[in-house]
Amino acid sequence: MRYAIFYTPPAHDPLTLAAASWLGRSVFSGDAIEPPSAGRLGMHEIAYYTAVPRRTGFHACLKAPFHLDESASEPVLLRAMMRFAGGLEPITMPKLEVARIGDSYALVPGTVCPSLQRLAAQVVQEFDAFRAPLSEADIERSNPDRLTAAQFANLHRWGYPYVMDEFRFHMALTGSVEPRDFARFETALREHFSPLLAAPIVFSNLALFVEKEPGAPFLVHSLHPMGRVAARRSA
Repeated sequence: MRYAIFYTPPAHDPLTLAAASWLGRSVFSGDAIEPPSAGRLGMHEIAYYTAVPRRTGFHACLKAPFHLDESASEPVLLRAMMRFAGGLEPITMPKLEVARIGDSYALVPGTVCPSLQRLAAQVVQEFDAFRAPLSEADIERSNPDRLTAAQFANLHRWGYPYVMDEFRFHMALTGSVEPRDFARFETALREHFSPLLAAPIVFSNLALFVEKEPGAPFLVHSLHPMGRVAARRSA
């Protein structure tokens, strides 16, 4: 069993439903969903290029997947998440937009959001005590020879290269896409998601995801609302 602390919108949020349709799987129920035919892209083509993010589900990574340390337990982790989230204030993010990152596509904020960067760093620090140390095999899977000095240091200190100053909020929508298909995918993604991205999104919960066995699809275990309960009730 591995755990991860991610951001994902609530189950019935329109963006969640659109992402489940695009990726072909609900990260809440685990149910398969037939991908749409989008423009000049067939559903089988979409299914092929979304295989990687389909397994991990629609999310933005905050604390990368980890095995629990032998001194920790799931109930203690859940209590810590509830307490931590309750002490945070929701964040209104800049509008998300479809963007290409290398040879893949994701939803990213249109501008840098310092409060989001700070929150991501807080999550990494707060929950690092729950993470079992990386094995040598874990480190090798991270391709350490391809990392920058800062990313290499993050891997050994925090268990993941892309944290702290290396963190970039993104919600993956494809795996690697062939360059000849960039234009078709970008058009299809904009048509599918742009109607839902006109307004800023409120980051208002932390999500605990689980991978029940190696290679299994990730699922939402629980959502932990940000802000004090009394404040949420009166809002």
